[in-house]
Order: sequence, then C-alpha cells, then structure tokens
Amino acid sequence: MIDRATVNKIMDAANIVDVVSDFVTLKRAGANLKGLCPFHDDRTPSFMVSPAKNYCKCFACGKGGNPVGFIMEHEQITYPEALRYLAKKYGITIEEREMTKEEVQRQDDRESMFIVNEWANKWFQHQLNETPDGRAIGLAYFRGRGFRDDILKKFQVGFCPDQSHEVNVTNEDGETRLLRFGAMSDDALKAGYQEKYLINDPETGIGTGMSIKTDRGALRDRYWGRVIFPIFTMSGKVVGFGGRVLDAATKGVNVKYQNSPESIIYSKKRELYGLFQAKMAIRKQDLCFLVEGYTDVMAMHQSGVENVVASSGTALTDDQIRLIHRLTDNITVIYDGDDAGIKASQRGIDMLLAQGMNVRLLLLPDGDDPDSFARKHNAEEFQKYLAEHQVDFIKFKTNLLLEEAQGDPVKKSQLVNNIVQSIAVIPNEITRAVYIQETAATMQMQERLIADAVSKQVLTNHEESQKQRERERARRTMPSVGDVPPMPEDMPPMPDASGIPAPDQNAAGELPKPDGSPYAPLVQGNRNREEQRLLQKERELMRIVVRNGEQIVGTMEDEQGQPRPVTAAEYIAASLIQDELDLTLPIHKTLLDEALQNIHEPDFRAERHFINNPDPTISALAFDLASDQEQLSKMHQARNTYAQKQEYDLATLVEHVLTDYKMEIVERQLRETLRQTQDPALIRDPQRFTEVMSRYKELKAIERRLAGQQGGRVMR
Repeated sequence: MIDRATVNKIMDAANIVDVVSDFVTLKRAGANLKGLCPFHDDRTPSFMVSPAKNYCKCFACGKGGNPVGFIMEHEQITYPEALRYLAKKYGITIEEREMTKEEVQRQDDRESMFIVNEWANKWFQHQLNETPDGRAIGLAYFRGRGFRDDILKKFQVGFCPDQSHEVNVTNEDGETRLLRFGAMSDDALKAGYQEKYLINDPETGIGTGMSIKTDRGALRDRYWGRVIFPIFTMSGKVVGFGGRVLDAATKGVNVKYQNSPESIIYSKKRELYGLFQAKMAIRKQDLCFLVEGYTDVMAMHQSGVENVVASSGTALTDDQIRLIHRLTDNITVIYDGDDAGIKASQRGIDMLLAQGMNVRLLLLPDGDDPDSFARKHNAEEFQKYLAEHQVDFIKFKTNLLLEEAQGDPVKKSQLVNNIVQSIAVIPNEITRAVYIQETAATMQMQERLIADAVSKQVLTNHEESQKQRERERARRTMPSVGDVPPMPEDMPPMPDASGIPAPDQNAAGELPKPDGSPYAPLVQGNRNREEQRLLQKERELMRIVVRNGEQIVGTMEDEQGQPRPVTAAEYIAASLIQDELDLTLPIHKTLLDEALQNIHEPDFRAERHFINNPDPTISALAFDLASDQEQLSKMHQARNTYAQKQEYDLATLVEHVLTDYKMEIVERQLRETLRQTQDPALIRDPQRFTEVMSRYKELKAIERRLAGQQGGRVMR
C-alpha cells in the first residue's frame, strides 16, 4: 500500500485543473473554471473547478472531489489505483506500505483476472492461427466474411475449439474419477491459473467466467466452438470476451453470442467494443460512428473508417455515452434496414440528445448492416455513402414515419409528439429553437404550436426528474434524529404554539432548498422542518471546524489548573460536552472526532486535511462547507454585515454559532412543552401540570440567557 508521505506528495503535485482538463473542456468563470459535468447529462455547464481549493464539484448532481476523488469517480477505480494513476501522470515514485489482508486480496483478484484474460486472449489467437482446426474452421469463417489478416490481427480475434480433455480428478475422500475438461480450461489449469479466476462467482464478481463448472466438478469452456472477440478498456487491457457461434452451427441456436459475465473488472453496460482501436481516430475526426456488432466495427475499419465503436448488441447506456462524449460531441448512429430494430432504438437517440451530443443518423439499405454493406462495396463507395446519407434526427424520424402518417391525422400527431419529446431533452436552448423551426417547416405547422409543445414537454421532463430524485432520496436510509435532551415518550399530539419562533420559511411555507451537494439529502431527506432547522445550525458548527478548526480561539484550564491554548474544534467539543449535547449526524461526529485527533499534529490544517481525506464522503462534505461558491446562510450574511462594523473575531463567531445551536434546541423544547400544556388530560392532573410549567419556566430562563448572549438576537 502507498505510504502517507507518498500520498501527500501526490496530493501536493496533483493540480485539479490539469487533471479535470484531460476529460472536460473548461472555460474561465471568474476565479474558477466551469464545464459540462462528466457524471450526468449536464444541460448547461454546472461543473465548477476551483484552483484555489484544488477541488471540483457539480452543483447539479453533487459529484466531484479532489484530484484523487475525481479520478476514482470518472475512471471507476479504487483509491490506490487513482493514486497510482496520478503518480504516473506526475512522475512520482510510489513508496508502498503494507496493505491489509482485504486490500491485498482485492487487488490480487483484479490483477489475477486481468492476467488470466491476457493469457486466454493469446491462447485464443494461437488456436485460430496455429492449429489445424483453428485455421480450417475459425480462420475460414473470418476469411469467408472478407476480413484481411491485418484487421484480424488489429482486433486480436481468436478461436475456441470444440474439444475436451479427459482428466483424472481425486476428491477429498481419495476417490478418483475421470472428468472431461474443456481444452482451454484444462490448459489454463496446467499453466497454473486458479479455478476461481476461470469460473465466475456472481455474488462477489470474482472470476472471468471463461469456464463453467459442471455439477460433477469438471470445467466446460464457455466459448467452445466459437470465434472470439476480445473486449479492451480504453487503456488497452483485456476486460472481457464475446464469442460467436459459427454460421454453420447457428441453426436452432437461440443465442449466437456469448459474452463474459459481470465481474469486478467487466460490466457490459460500461464497455464499447472497438473503443481502444478507435479513440485516436475519434479525437482526430471529432466524430464517432456507433454501430451494433463486433464485425460491423471490423468491416468499417477495413473500409478505412476507424472512428467507430459498437454497443455490442445492448441497449445504449449512459455510461457508454459518457465514454464517447469524453472524446467528441458528435455522433452518427448507423442502423441497418430492419424497421423493428430502428424503432426499438429510439430511446438511445433521446439519451444521446439529453447528454448534449450532436446526433446524426444513417439508415443503410434494407437488409444490410455495416458488415454486409462493406462487403458489397469498396472502401471509396462505403465512405461516400456515409458522407452523403447522414441526416439529423428530425429528418430521420420524419422520413421513417411520415409515409405511415400520410392521410392519418392521429398518426401525424403521434409523429409530431415523438419529435417534440426528442427536442425537449436537448439541453441547449438555441439548438432546441433551431430544431423547432425545422420541425415546423417539415411538418407544415405553425412554429408557435411546436414551441409550446416543446415547452410543456421540457416542464414535464423536469417534474419527472424532480420526482425521481425525490424517490431516490426517500429510498435512502437516513440517520435518526432524537430530541436533545430527550422529551417524555408519552408526549401528546402537538397543536400550534404561537409565540415561539418557527423555522425560517419562504412565502410558500417551504424551507430554503439546499444545493445539489451530497450533504443536501442528509439535511432534508424525510425530516420535518424542525429537524432540518437544527441540522442547518449544526452545519454551521461543522463549517467552523473545517474552515478554522485548528485556529486558537482562547484558553482553557488543564487538569493542573494551568491555562492552555484551545482551538476552535476543541472549544466546540468542550461546550457540547459541558451541556451534555451530542451532534445529530454521524458524519458530523466523525468530522469533529477526526479534527480532535489531528489538531495538534505539526502543520495540521483542517481545511486541507478534510478536503484531501481518503473518505470521499468526508472530502465532499468538507469542500461543500469550505467552498466559496456556496451561498452563505442568512445567519452568516448578518454576521458578515456586523463584522464590517466591529471587530468580529473567530472566538466571537464560535460563541455565537454555539449559542444559536443551543437556542434552537431550547426553542424546540419550549414548543413541545407548550403543546403539552394544551392537553386536557394534563390540566386535570395538577401535579403533572405543575411539573410541566416548572420545566417551561426553566426553559424560558435559559432562552433569555441565550438571547442575551446573542445580543438580542441580532446575529440570528
């Protein structure tokens, strides 16, 4: 494992602007930079990069982090892998520390699976090119489809024979039996590769799944009798395989293609076939062609079109679109002449549009796919057809459906609605306006009608997105909020209690909405307004801990009665302990505890420590609290105004924030006490009524004292 000194060296060297710029086009926005968020379908640039904080954050989806956190999220890799990525980028030598057993095992599992995949890739190629069956069956298949040897070598295709070996296997009881192992599986075991990396455990995701274990304990080759297409990551690692049954064997076969199972290194929805071979051409051409199958990609390369990838027969996913969007804004989707396939792919068009891509489509002649079309035409004819037949999605949909709609007002209305739905997902307003004009002209309708329909659909989409976010938020498990200190369990229902300050509300009776940070769901979630209000006060305490936790705010007596300097974090912790109060959110407790543990370390700076924290949740929260981009609360705005008139030091700020927090707790208890007094049963119980009223007087006395400390509530 990487030692702390090396981690600090990497953190110091890694520049957030430099790192993010490898994946996102950034533009200057005052002291910061901004661009389209790489983590969601950003409609307008909401991804902010702060050079001063060395941090990035999307103010729409909340994702971001320091350089390490960004790389972890963007590349979907672990913390140590992200550190190694940055160390390589900045030429830093890694000094390792001893890893835990779990860390060692997980890293070994991943590396072992990549090693097994690399071995298998070479084995499949050897079978194709060097064995009689491979040349007679596998190579003949590729040559029969017109592929040149240089294309086969470029994509490292292979062959898995329909062969097996008889192996004597001895069980734990010493019994020996004869089992038939697949040729590849047997050779892999003989080469020393462990069985667990050949098969696949769907629960843990461990294992490549190239072998399937039978009930008797033998290993059968997953891809037996198939030609093999290795799938590479963008960096060139073999992450999985696709195997196609040969044409002569397709009769009666329901599944022509067999793919690697999901694992800790492979997920079909996150991979694009041919991306490794195409990435340079996509960048150079500033355009990506999207097709469906493996041989479609190979055929286009053979025709001189190298900027092409395949979704490998799956419905297009957001993860796949983001991979393409990292390289270009422009995409042309190529469909074959199958109407059912075209209509089933309409959702993919809208997904591309929603991620801000410039989408064009191309329909091949009926009965052709890119592979078969390339075999019928030379490279020049193929490229000419591509250049001349690309159309935008409106013309594509109109040409596809208008003939069906002729003379049928209902079908024509459905066609218009179909196009309107696609226009509505486009994030750029100018682009939407251009397409509205084009649709109106094509459909011979008033532009105003199309514009109104698009506006309504945009609003509907927004409302649906809001509902979806709320549903996701509701599914999250939120930490419980208890009363501080606890109130009686038999407290009666609570009518309105006038005269007690209520939480801040807007004209609609709603609390101010927090930003899109990961912290926001913790504050809102399923909580009532009073709980939200208390958490907002607690948040202000944590803001001080992050921004100024290590700074001295005064002195306190030690065990010998001698004065010693006390930091802001220590003062907050001591004040809470003195009044027997505890923080509500576990993450706040973790933040304060970690500050106290490190507060006296040499050169400790709370803000830097927490923003660079290896825990991405703490790192994100720390940036959220420290960020200059975040609007200050009403309380801080008032204090800033006051600070302009008087010497308002950190010690005073800490005292006022603590007082506000305590006042919120007292006022909550006052409201609860007043509600109790309105219970008829309480009035009929003189002893209990006296106790409640005594408690009310005590709370009012505390409230007056706290109000005095607040300066007549000026600071609130």
